[in-house]
Amino acid sequence: MTRSITIDYTDDVLLALGLTPEQFSQEARTLLAVKLFEMGRLSSGAAAKFANVPKALFLTKLADYGVDTFHFTGAELRRDLTDARRHL
Repeated sequence: MTRSITIDYTDDVLLALGLTPEQFSQEARTLLAVKLFEMGRLSSGAAAKFANVPKALFLTKLADYGVDTFHFTGAELRRDLTDARRHL
């Protein structure tokens, strides 16, 4: 089932951003997907699907919005480093 939301905005927004209505719609969709990914609410694959772009493109776009591609805690990083050293 597909659902939709409506966002009201004026032409001033489009002029300020230099976007067409279609470009603005895609930008808004991408921004929401990026934020949901950043919050851990969607996986990268689900967020890419929501943004209607390939996963690889979504992952590269994260940097444009200042969002890290990977979310690791310090403990996870230390564990991975320890595991990597064992295999050297």
